[in-house]
Amino acid sequence: MFRSTAALFALLTCAYCAAAFAQAGSAPPPPLMPITLAGDAARGKVIGQTCTGCHGIPGYYNAQPAYHVPKLGGQNADYIEVALQGYRRGTRGHETMQAQASSLSDQDIADVAAYFTESFKGEPERAPSHASQAKIEAGRAKSMTCQSCHGAEGVAAAPQWPNLAGQHENYLQMALERYKSGQRVDLVMNPLIAPLDEQTIEELAAFFAAQPHLYNTQP
Repeated sequence: MFRSTAALFALLTCAYCAAAFAQAGSAPPPPLMPITLAGDAARGKVIGQTCTGCHGIPGYYNAQPAYHVPKLGGQNADYIEVALQGYRRGTRGHETMQAQASSLSDQDIADVAAYFTESFKGEPERAPSHASQAKIEAGRAKSMTCQSCHGAEGVAAAPQWPNLAGQHENYLQMALERYKSGQRVDLVMNPLIAPLDEQTIEELAAFFAAQPHLYNTQP
C-alpha cells in the first residue's frame, strides 16, 4: 500500500509538471529510469578509480561552491545510475561530474553503481552537524511530503530514489537549492521544492543529515 501510494503521488506530480512545461511551450525531458543491465562490480572498480579521488576521501569538499562531496556508502545502486544519467544528460549541473559522466555508456554506469554499492561496507553514520535539536525537529515536521519517496527517516521507499539519512547536511542543502533554482531538472522534485523558503530547506537538510544510514567510502 505504501509503495503504491508513493507511485501514485509521483505519477500525479509528473503529470502536473508536464502540464507546466506544456504551458511554457517546451517539452519536459523524459524521466530518468534505472538501467536494466546487470552491473559488474569488478569492472566498475576499474572505471570508478577516478570517482574515488573525491568520493573515497571522507569529508572531502567541493571547491566552488563549498560543500561536502556526497557519501556513497549505503546508497542505492539504482539511484546512482539515475544520478549519473542526469549528469550525462546535463540535467544536473556540475561541470566535473558532467565531464566524468559524458563518456560513460549505460554498461559503464551500471558497473560503477555496482562497484560502489557492493564493494563498500560500513556502519551507518549521522553527518556531523551543528544544527540544534529544535532545527532538526522542525525539519522532521516539514518532511511529510518527502516521506512518500525518501521514507520517514530518510531511507528510500524504492531503490531508484536516494537514501538521504546520514548524508552531509550542506550537500543536501545545496541539492535542494539547485532543484529550487532549476539547476537540477526533475519532474517530481522541481515543483515540490519551488515553493520552499531558505529556512525550510535548511531545516530539511538538518533533519535528514541527523538520521543514521549512509557512510563514507574509502578505496
